[in-house]
Amino acid sequence: MATERRISILLIYTGGTIGMVENPTTGALEPFDFAYLQDNVPELRRLGCDISSVAFTPPLDSSAIAPEDWTRLVDIIAEHYDRYDGFVVLHGTDTMAYTASALSFALEGLAKPVVFTGSQLPVGKLRTDGKENLITAIEIAAARDEAGQPRVPEVALFFENYLMRGNRTSKVSADQFSAFDSYNYPHLAYAGIEIRYHDAAIKRDALGQTLRPHRSFDPNVAVLKLFPGITREVVQSLLSLPSLKGVVLETFGSGNAPMLPWFLEALEAAVARGVVIVNVTQCVTGYVDMMRYETGMLLQRMGLVSGRDSTTESALTKLMYLFGRGYSPQEVKQQMALPLRGEMTLEPTAEDFGRETYIYRR
Repeated sequence: MATERRISILLIYTGGTIGMVENPTTGALEPFDFAYLQDNVPELRRLGCDISSVAFTPPLDSSAIAPEDWTRLVDIIAEHYDRYDGFVVLHGTDTMAYTASALSFALEGLAKPVVFTGSQLPVGKLRTDGKENLITAIEIAAARDEAGQPRVPEVALFFENYLMRGNRTSKVSADQFSAFDSYNYPHLAYAGIEIRYHDAAIKRDALGQTLRPHRSFDPNVAVLKLFPGITREVVQSLLSLPSLKGVVLETFGSGNAPMLPWFLEALEAAVARGVVIVNVTQCVTGYVDMMRYETGMLLQRMGLVSGRDSTTESALTKLMYLFGRGYSPQEVKQQMALPLRGEMTLEPTAEDFGRETYIYRR
């Protein structure tokens, strides 16, 4: 009688708090040796799946993560894609939402789970959240539905009980275990006594597709956050950078900005040069509606693109991805207005944005 094949998971350690342990002699934090992962986290043996690991050498603090490191992750996943059923990426929390967003775009046709996780305390600490996050992320990456298909075939992020779409997340706390949230999209799963999957929210349209990895990210983009009193010099110095290709403009409310002539002229000049400017809201919930107020309509006529309910992290990495593909500014504008990997809602209605129906809260 043939034995059922065991699920195989590849653990990728990039760096970050979760991979640190305390030296019992000196008390200093040192990188964890993932070659002995199951010796140090024996609970993993009870998951019933085969776990292998690879690690960045040396491990990177997440504040040092750069686009070339996203490319390294893409290479690792693409190289091992046919040999593993799922992937868990251990990453520092500070830039995890950026990396998860970037990989969601770069891994076109992804039909297997890529689950990001990390922790606020090292895995060797007594009160660590790292062990629970690690175990649950692996269990989610290994989960299959009744048809034997991956339960979550997309780039996701698990942290403190909640699984979220990677390109919908933001880090919301520097010192709480609940460090991430997805304000404008439902959580994909809740891990309590059982893991309850929110199947209607999980992206499954790539099942059966072939992975098409993309490895180039263009870093010639920037974020411009508006604030009362922002000066002409600040705006013009950024928008006039010769190498600038794209800007995420964090506006007020549903997409509003000051109607100052010098400000509008600076935006118009940048757009005329081919700079793609994406309008996202500074608010943690809601979306940009450039047809709601006169300011938004003017910005739209000037050629700004509505980011709808995209996070800043998602909009920025999407720009880097699209320009990295070699698209023209006009092509980038067209793609920025469309949801490529579930990162934005095209035309949300008032009902969609109700607390009960759209913002799937705790």
